[in-house]
Amino acid sequence: MLHQSPLPAPYPTLTEAECVERIRAARAQLGARAVILTHHYQRPEVVALGDVRGDSLKLAQFAAAQEDAEFVVYCGVHFMAESADVLKRGQQKVVLPDLGAGCDMADMADADDVEEAWNELVEALGHDSIMPVTYINSTAALKAFVGAKGGVCCTSTNAARIIDWALTERKTLFFFPDQHLGRNTCKSAGIPLSQMTLWEPGKPLGGNEAAKLRNARVFLWKGHCPVHAMFTLRQIENLRAKDPAFKVISHPECAMEVVDASDAVGSTEFIVSEIAKSPAGSKWAVGTEMNLVNRIATENPGKTVVSINPFMCLCGTMNRIDLPHLAWALDSLVAGTPVNVITVEEPERSAARATLDRMLAMSVPVMAPTLVVP
Repeated sequence: MLHQSPLPAPYPTLTEAECVERIRAARAQLGARAVILTHHYQRPEVVALGDVRGDSLKLAQFAAAQEDAEFVVYCGVHFMAESADVLKRGQQKVVLPDLGAGCDMADMADADDVEEAWNELVEALGHDSIMPVTYINSTAALKAFVGAKGGVCCTSTNAARIIDWALTERKTLFFFPDQHLGRNTCKSAGIPLSQMTLWEPGKPLGGNEAAKLRNARVFLWKGHCPVHAMFTLRQIENLRAKDPAFKVISHPECAMEVVDASDAVGSTEFIVSEIAKSPAGSKWAVGTEMNLVNRIATENPGKTVVSINPFMCLCGTMNRIDLPHLAWALDSLVAGTPVNVITVEEPERSAARATLDRMLAMSVPVMAPTLVVP
């Protein structure tokens, strides 16, 4: 996680109304020069002031299509802003309002550690027919490593398609950083658990015997999302015992036993869509970040929408983007002194671009990100 210096005056002492007033005034001055992207997990007051809202795939596609905007203000986390900078078509500047908005999962797979693991794995297997696939929740450095090896990026929306491609192209798959998305997707594709091996970074051969590695088709990096790790099978069982009418829908970053017990599984965009099209009176228990769960509940009156975890918390890194930081970032653009500009330099940029381009080429175009009207 990068360090964010304290906000300068007067931003720390502004009221919410004063922040909103500043943000709207800055947007009016900037006009088409700036676009504000907001991820589904953002605070509701931030989403309300953005131009578009979506999941990682939607926002990546939207960022890649930008030609006219001079500034892309990304209300998400660091790896998302990096991806936007890599995918931009022109000379846009990508701004992250708070540099401290990182991703714990992305930090679990350092590119140098992955390269060391790769070399160990090639030696143990006796071949390099290994397809590296990285979840979009990863650093530009890791995407660059994957790109240099001919690999690809994925999101929770397109993981099934990309993993299927990976295993037709090469003998084995090395998936990082999220073990759960990799395991759940591969299991759905019919790959038995006995052919999947967990790679623990820092341990010789990832904590495995060489023979076990040679018998595996899929190697899963030991990483996870701390937010989605907070859902359990016991929570689902307790909820259904109290009210069997609830349907459970979860994100594939959840543990396998949670996914197996769910009625439906998919990306944040899938979760939003499935609940929106369900009939009035439906009851849903959702396994994903709490800001999104609350927003779905608000946008679906007449339906019951709750978290699988009755004590669920918010994503701490996503929630670092708040109104004072957004106001500061936009005021800085108006003043001609952009702050927190995220830049991915060469040669890392081109290699990461190859990884993302391969993903976009294999992704079915999705609907335009949800427009947000302030």
